[in-house]
Amino acid sequence: MASRIPPGSHHGVTVGNGLTSDVLPSGRRFAAWKATFRALRHRNFRLFIGAQAVSLLGTWMQNLAQNWLVYRLTASELAVGFAGFCAHAPVLAFGPAAGWLADRFSRHRVVVATQAAFLLQAALLAWLVLSGRVAPVWVYALALVWGLINVVDVPARQSLYIHLVGRQDLMNAISLNSAVFNGARLLGPALAGLMIAAWGEGVCFVINAVTFVPVLVALGLIRLRPLPLERERSLTEAVGESFRYVRMETRIRALLLVNALANLSRGPAIALAPFFADAIFHRGSQGLGMLNGLAGLGAVTGTLLLARKTDARGLGHLISANALLTSVSLVAIAMVPSYELLLVLFALLGYSQMRQNASVNTLLQSLVPERLRGRMMALYAMTVTGVLPVGHLVGGAIAEQLGVRITVLIAGVACLAGALAFRRHVPALEWAVEKGI
Repeated sequence: MASRIPPGSHHGVTVGNGLTSDVLPSGRRFAAWKATFRALRHRNFRLFIGAQAVSLLGTWMQNLAQNWLVYRLTASELAVGFAGFCAHAPVLAFGPAAGWLADRFSRHRVVVATQAAFLLQAALLAWLVLSGRVAPVWVYALALVWGLINVVDVPARQSLYIHLVGRQDLMNAISLNSAVFNGARLLGPALAGLMIAAWGEGVCFVINAVTFVPVLVALGLIRLRPLPLERERSLTEAVGESFRYVRMETRIRALLLVNALANLSRGPAIALAPFFADAIFHRGSQGLGMLNGLAGLGAVTGTLLLARKTDARGLGHLISANALLTSVSLVAIAMVPSYELLLVLFALLGYSQMRQNASVNTLLQSLVPERLRGRMMALYAMTVTGVLPVGHLVGGAIAEQLGVRITVLIAGVACLAGALAFRRHVPALEWAVEKGI
């Protein structure tokens, strides 16, 4: 539990490990069901997560609108995959450098800068579409710009959560953030599908730009004590230290590798969703919106269940189980006979994906030293959004040669192999969590 607040005190409550947070006073223990939302006791977290709920809705609307725009302009599997590659490739190229920025400079200020940049990117894309000047090359270029902003945003934002809620509520904060992310994933694509059918893609980009305003306001209202920063050192030295740490720590390396392989395997199914929705089952943009929405529903369900956990024990087993569930879902998607069953499988894919990602995130932040937090979150981002461009691009290329279904089947088999290999690391992870190592 957080430290008790003295009478008349409202700010700067110590929550352990030198971290501070604003906590609502409470004279009684939270009921079991309220434990799911216990991180909302912290004022700073409430401000940030509330604004994120609005912004992420716009982000998911833009994501679907961009995919549909490329599909409409090109009708090419490879082109859709290339757009995804442009959006996520910067994480692979510049992730470690971005992690150094998150350790070297104020994470709060870095996030303010990235959110403002996201607003400008969405506004420019909206103007190109609504003015009739859009072409595939512009979509690719702005997807790349989005990726460059995102590579800086993710490690700084993920590293900020522990300072918003403290170590004890970190797992709950990560799980609630994932639930909000996927609640937007549930509603955003469905709304985008309806808006595209009625008014076109440009409206979705306008809405996304506007949703960054409340985030900037919330960030302005958040109050944090000055956070310890990494001592001055060269970029090369700092990045080298992070890779040496991963090489020496087998448990950390196993977590990063299984997450990378599982998310890489999911990439083709996500990138090729427009072809399942339209070319195979003839459901159009609204069908694509439903697929993404059901994946979001599965993810929300999974992360809310995860949020009820009060510590990191058992997360190794949970990661292993969800990697296996991902592989089974992908194999089933490859052979699915009907659109209705495809919706169920996408829900399972979303369920396993976000439970695994949130669990890996929590274990990493529980095990790594504070001085490396930003850089480890950058490596974590590489295993989530960084591998997606490879999955998108390779999946699109293979699909043009072998077809959509065979491509997803290959991904499912690869994921199964990685999930089985990870199982031997689970006992060591559980031991490290139990001993607090």
